Amino acid sequence: MKTRQLRDLKVSALGLGCMGMSEFYGPGDEDSSIATIHRFLELGGTFIDTADMYGPFTNEVLVGKAIHGKRDQVVLATKFGNERGSDGSWKGINGRPEYVKAACDASLQRLGVEYIDLYYQHRVDRNTPIEETWGAMQELVTSGKVRYLGISEASAATIRKANAVHPVTAVQTEWSLWTRDVENNGVLDVTRELGIGFVPYSPLGRGFLTGAITSLDDLAADDRRRTYPRFQGENFDANFAIVRAVKEIAAAKGVTAAQLALAWVLAQGNNVAPIPGTRKISRLEENLTSLEIELSDADFTALDKVAPIGITSGERYPDMTSVNA
Repeated sequence: MKTRQLRDLKVSALGLGCMGMSEFYGPGDEDSSIATIHRFLELGGTFIDTADMYGPFTNEVLVGKAIHGKRDQVVLATKFGNERGSDGSWKGINGRPEYVKAACDASLQRLGVEYIDLYYQHRVDRNTPIEETWGAMQELVTSGKVRYLGISEASAATIRKANAVHPVTAVQTEWSLWTRDVENNGVLDVTRELGIGFVPYSPLGRGFLTGAITSLDDLAADDRRRTYPRFQGENFDANFAIVRAVKEIAAAKGVTAAQLALAWVLAQGNNVAPIPGTRKISRLEENLTSLEIELSDADFTALDKVAPIGITSGERYPDMTSVNA
């Protein structure tokens, strides 16, 4: 498995996002999800991503079961900040220092580990100064509970402030052919300037770029994507036209649309480690093949033509107030 460098942290070039194994993308199966994680490790993958809010809480438990006895093979990332109740209710974004420490202890217990390799602030709490949140996170590093720190969906200015308190190892933000905001909002620039790693989540556009979703009927009744603007009405039709164009370019190269989309993200730099999520071993193996795909200048030109910055129709989330804070 090829590797990437997130500042001082070495990870597999392709990670595994585990969110969909427990929530948001329809019903999952614990046994098949654990088997997928095991296959990822067998194939040389190391970088596994979860969060306390997924489930809520159950995804960390699942990941903990999957990596039991295999801890030395794993670079484990989890997150805090989106506070939820055990009944699934949303309590809001919480970056208060006392919550940071309590959330970390709870994650360590659910995961069944002594330390977390990469601990992210999942969303920025606009009501708590970032310096206070990161001061508490720094204490977690000092105590040995956490090795490295990251931040998700933060603005360039916030990333700078966090980095001034403690080095930011990784920024996790949505980035794909479908979502290229970071290329012109300053986030990508600041990570390159400060030497911060970049972890694109949803590098397959929440599955849209695979071409497997041809209508909302392809999604389970409780699939959260049904509520996202990009999956609705005229937006869906306009965005599917992008997918058709990507599929044509992929077919000409003899690869799948998913493989081409991942190869494009991987080609953005040696400090970039995307974390596509899947519950299926077959999809996992398809995704990993993208590591062997070389893109030519003509490929980049063709993809920039069909998927330029800003072409996607609709917002990423129904409510965008919690991102780019």
